[in-house]
Amino acid sequence: MSQSPTKQVEVVNISRIIGKLQGKEPGPTLIFFGGIHGNEPSGVKALEHVFREIKEKGIETKGTVYGIRGNIPALLQEKRFLRSDLNRMWTQKGIDQIKNKHNGDRNDEERELAEIYRLLKDILENQPPPFYFIDYHTTSSETLPFITINDAMINRKFAKRFPVPVILGIEEYLEGPLLSYINEKGYVTIGFESGQHFTEEAEINSIAFTWLSMMQTGTLVPHPEIEKAAFCEQLRLSAQGNRNFYEVIHRHKITSEDNFEMIVGAQSFDSITKGTQFARHNGEVIEAENDAILFMPLYQDQGEEGFFLIRKIPRWALRFSAFLRHIQFDNFLTMLPGINRVSERSEILMVDLKIARFFSKPFFHLLGYRERVVDKTHMALYNRERAAKNNMYRETSWYRNS
Repeated sequence: MSQSPTKQVEVVNISRIIGKLQGKEPGPTLIFFGGIHGNEPSGVKALEHVFREIKEKGIETKGTVYGIRGNIPALLQEKRFLRSDLNRMWTQKGIDQIKNKHNGDRNDEERELAEIYRLLKDILENQPPPFYFIDYHTTSSETLPFITINDAMINRKFAKRFPVPVILGIEEYLEGPLLSYINEKGYVTIGFESGQHFTEEAEINSIAFTWLSMMQTGTLVPHPEIEKAAFCEQLRLSAQGNRNFYEVIHRHKITSEDNFEMIVGAQSFDSITKGTQFARHNGEVIEAENDAILFMPLYQDQGEEGFFLIRKIPRWALRFSAFLRHIQFDNFLTMLPGINRVSERSEILMVDLKIARFFSKPFFHLLGYRERVVDKTHMALYNRERAAKNNMYRETSWYRNS
């Protein structure tokens, strides 16, 4: 894909912190991120709006709430990123490499990551649990608002509190998202895609999601002018009543050198039937091999994913999955030859490829295993469930009532 020219802007000093609320009473720590991608400012604007309204109306809060700007240089230029995608850099190896560089040797996104990393470390060391992390995004195509989560039960339980569709499994196809890095530490993490870039609806949806998040986490003291029903209705209408769970089944990877384009009109959550032609890649037409649902088609220059395909998850499968995880059924897998846990309490299974061929991908998904790393003889399966800090959230109302 061709790269758009760099936009010349005046250098200004913009604070990393959009706002910080410190309640009079103790409570959880809620952290919002906006603008991790610089061409997605809706989350930043929504957080600015909510923090301003809280101050103007004297609304009381509990615990601590942060609003954090992501890629500030890219936000100033309204570009997804300048040198590197800030939402594909959060691996332990990548972080360690950046930490070992002098600041002057880092590129724009590496400096942004280093600052955000230090801020996260300070929050986790000095603020009280439970912790909640919410990252705001928008898409280049028209879309319903939706939630993306790494598939741990604490994330599922919390995501169910919002009247929008929920997408599972995208982390299996992406390397280095910010929320995956945080989720590996066991905390609740939610990605909220509020709509199309730069639209008023996306900002309004992000505002509604911010208020509802504060209500669900208990950081907002009830106030007569802040009505939960109105925000729920905003998201319900924007999502067209869709509260289904979906699973990512395919990612179409592209590079900056590729010539990729969607056929005009294809939108996120569109159903496509086998044989439907919906994109072109380096001059070749892409058509659906099977019936599926289109997800996040790309209508911008920057990005490594041309589109995803998803399918609806039946409710019985969600219930069965929750049951298997509750009884830790994956313990039985280690009784089979060729399947071993890296350590006694590890969330990683090493599986001999000769054994893995007897198990389908959806089977491992039922148990919460994702992000398969394959070499010539073995496959590593990562389980978010065993890393999850369930005890941290066990006394919350959303956890007990789910």
